[in-house]
Amino acid sequence: MTFKKILIAPFIFLVRAYQLLISPLTPATCRYSPTCSAYTLEALKKHGLFKGGWLSAKRIFSCHPWGGKGYDPVP
Repeated sequence: MTFKKILIAPFIFLVRAYQLLISPLTPATCRYSPTCSAYTLEALKKHGLFKGGWLSAKRIFSCHPWGGKGYDPVP
């Protein structure tokens, strides 16, 4: 297992736990495609903890009625 995978493993676990335990209990309101949790998983796997975490935080904080919407893939 590489160092990058070891660093992101706890965060991937948290996002997957959210997807399985919390997300099904709330209405589907994500303004983006892919959803913010799927975007976070992809960003962490593709860019690592720091850049992927930054991209994910920017995405989550822009998810409000005056933020963006639509298709927004991980760069």
